[in-house]
This record gives sequence, C-alpha cells and structure tokens, in this order.
Amino acid sequence: MGPGSDGQGGKLIRVLVVDDSSFMRQSLKRMLETDPQIEVVATARDGLDGLEKVQKLNPDVVTLDVEMPRLDGLGALARIMATSPRPVIMISSLTTEGARATLSALDMGAVDFIPKDLGRAGQDIVTIRDQLIQKVKAVAGRRVRSFLSRAHRKAAAPAGPMPSVRSGDVGLVAVGASTGGPPALQTILTRLPAHFPAPLVIVQHMPPAFTGPFAQRLDSVCALTVSEASHGQTLQPGHALVAPGGKHLTLRRRGTRVEVVLSDEPAKTLHRPSADVMMSSAAATYRQQCLGVILTGMGHDGQEGMAAIKRTQGRTLAQDEASCVVYGMPRAVVEAGLADAVVDLENMARVIGRVAESH
Repeated sequence: MGPGSDGQGGKLIRVLVVDDSSFMRQSLKRMLETDPQIEVVATARDGLDGLEKVQKLNPDVVTLDVEMPRLDGLGALARIMATSPRPVIMISSLTTEGARATLSALDMGAVDFIPKDLGRAGQDIVTIRDQLIQKVKAVAGRRVRSFLSRAHRKAAAPAGPMPSVRSGDVGLVAVGASTGGPPALQTILTRLPAHFPAPLVIVQHMPPAFTGPFAQRLDSVCALTVSEASHGQTLQPGHALVAPGGKHLTLRRRGTRVEVVLSDEPAKTLHRPSADVMMSSAAATYRQQCLGVILTGMGHDGQEGMAAIKRTQGRTLAQDEASCVVYGMPRAVVEAGLADAVVDLENMARVIGRVAESH
C-alpha cells in the first residue's frame, strides 16, 4: 500500500487502545487522532476491559499492551483471535522479555508491534506517531488468521503449478520482509531441509532487541540452522542468517569464502537493516547465483535490491497479495516487473527448494 492509503477504502478506521498506563492510553489516542481517517472509539485499562469493548464496539484495529494486570496482552490476544479475529498491533517494551512476548503475540495472530518507550522518545515521537498511523492504516480491513487456525492446517503445502523459474546454481537466497514477516518466515523456513544447498540471508524490519530472540525462536523450530548474523561470519549452506536490528548487512568475498559485513552505513535509509542494501550487495557478490525473495510488508524496501538481482541475471520471487498481511513490498516489486514468479505463502518453500535444486 502506498503512502496515504489504508485498508478501508477511505472509510474512517475505528481503533480501540488497550493499555494499563493512563499516559500511554492518552498518548496513543492523541497520536492516532492526528490523522483524520482514524477515530479512537474507546480506550481500555486492561485485557478484560479490552475484551468487553471489542465485543461492544467492534473496532477495526486494536492496539494491545503486552504487560497488564488482570489479563495481560497475550491472554487478551488469544481470546480476541478465538472469538472475533481482527488486526491487533502490540505495544511492546524494547527488552529481551518484551521481544519474546511480542514474538509469541505475532505467532498467535497479532499483525505488528510498536515500541512502548514513547515517554523517553523525545524527538523520535513524530517518527513513532507516523509509524503507528501507517501501520494502523495498512492493516485495517485485513483478514487475519490466528495461530490456532494456522496450526490446524496441514504442514505440507498444497501442490500448485510450479512457476517457470530457472532452477539450479543458487549460491544464496536473499529474503526481505516487514509487517507480517515473522510468521511468514517461520512458515517458509520450517519447510526447508537441514541440507538446503545454499545459505540464506534475511532482512526482517525489527528493533535491535528483537532480531536475536527472533533468530533463536526460528532456530528452535527449523531443521535449518538459524542465527543472528555477526560481523565477519562466513556464509554456509543450510544456515539462515537474520540481519541484526539497527545494522545494515552486506557481503564480501574473502578468497573462496563469503562473509558478513555489518555497518551503520548508509545512514540515510528508511530502514536499518535495509532489504535494498542487503539485496544489492547479494546481487553484486553472487550475480546470477542469487535468488531474491520479497515477502509481506509495508512500503517498497527491496524493490531496488530485487532490481539489482534482475540486472545480474539472478532470480526473483514475490509473495502474492492474498497471503500477505500487507501487500506493500511485494506489490512494489511486482508492479515494477521485477518478479520472475508471484507465489502464495503456502507454496513459497516448495518453490524456493525447487529453484535451488542443483542439476
């Protein structure tokens, strides 16, 4: 979705704010209502209060604090997803514990999160406000699937027709994702074998405190080895590296090895890590052996990187609109004519595996 667009076709988006802090409730309400397309229909002081107001007011989007008395955010989210699923954005502290709880919430069906430390945000308050508004507008009206409904589906993807993408000779799979990315990545990576023939490098837009726990969570459920990337680390087949939050990830060749370079540069990108920066470096390093994959997310990060992969005769896959939480990043790639194939999430691992097969 482009800037200024929303999931409601221009209708007023009705939001319920659930937080045990009066300061946070008022802060979030004020931020959201600076946008004329958003109305905060009510605030709630804990999970039980929030559940009652969800049933009574039927909001389009709920913002939900993680830590609350009586019924916490995870408990409230579980009940919302079981009884009346709708887009939920978690309000999370930027701590390891907050990261783990938020990742659990994303597993359960929450669509995204924003940092809670608004009181200390200072000059970043405008940035956080803009991100919150963009996220609410991007997810409003989206159908959501809870962890329970996902868990009851067959692990094996339904066999659809294979796209005509050149297979074999893949040296690297470069993946970019944002909103909706964590469960999408889990769906894909859990379906790839431990002996997958190429390394994977992943940019998922997340704060620094989140990418380490996210990689650990993936590693615990995948046959692949998954870890947060470290500076100087050598890429290895069957190993997926998650770019650390707050750092750009690029690649360099050292003899027969390819290793990770972490840096703050370029400084003026919208995201750090940036899918564009990582994919452009991957294209330069692996050229026709690079397979680029762009998944669900807001905005257009990854479009320039996928263009670089195409220019060097690599291959490119984009997630389809129906299976995205937000069809922003894949849309930018598809509409620019940069996708060799558009693939639904349930079949993405199968297609990646087929393209990466050596002959």
